[in-house]
Amino acid sequence: MTTTPPAAVPERRPEHRPEHRPAVHTEDLSGWGSVAIVPLVPVEDVDLVHSWVVQERARFWGMAEMTRAEVLDIYQFLDSLDTHHAFLVLLNGECVALFQTYEPLHDPVGEAYPALEGDIGMHLLLAPATRPMPHFTPRLATVLIHFLFADPAKDRIVVEPDARNLKAVRRLEATCFELGPVITLAEKEAQLAFLTRARFDSLAAPTG
Repeated sequence: MTTTPPAAVPERRPEHRPEHRPAVHTEDLSGWGSVAIVPLVPVEDVDLVHSWVVQERARFWGMAEMTRAEVLDIYQFLDSLDTHHAFLVLLNGECVALFQTYEPLHDPVGEAYPALEGDIGMHLLLAPATRPMPHFTPRLATVLIHFLFADPAKDRIVVEPDARNLKAVRRLEATCFELGPVITLAEKEAQLAFLTRARFDSLAAPTG
């Protein structure tokens, strides 16, 4: 007598509803609507994040060859740290970016330049565009800068994109970051760039 093995039960994955999470920062933008920054929940968000990071457009993110399980492991590890945080950025409830922050003094980046206590690092990966939105990146970046500088202990934002990612470097300059040196990290040659609170406030101040 032969027996048929039971059919495999499909893995049940958590429902993906990040718009229902409490936001750490919200901001209304004229003509756009509401932007919200919510904590990333690795087990719930891994499918979305994995679908973004393996695309050719995200090659400088450094996860293009990773499996879903490997991406989940990385973000579960980040979620266990007090010095590194990951968020989703929502526009009217739609996920439009992956946003990460870190304390340079507790990151390998901080060993490659004279990091300060008031420094806060950030990474930003935009979602694949679904429709044209003029000036999307600088307007979104301004919201993220408002969030980072809402902490009075932070006086300077630090970013370090891959030095080959000229598009990202140009975007930083357009968002008023000042370029620093190119540094060597384990996984890349990185272009340091900085934005101080004083510079941001002076550029945001009305004139005339």
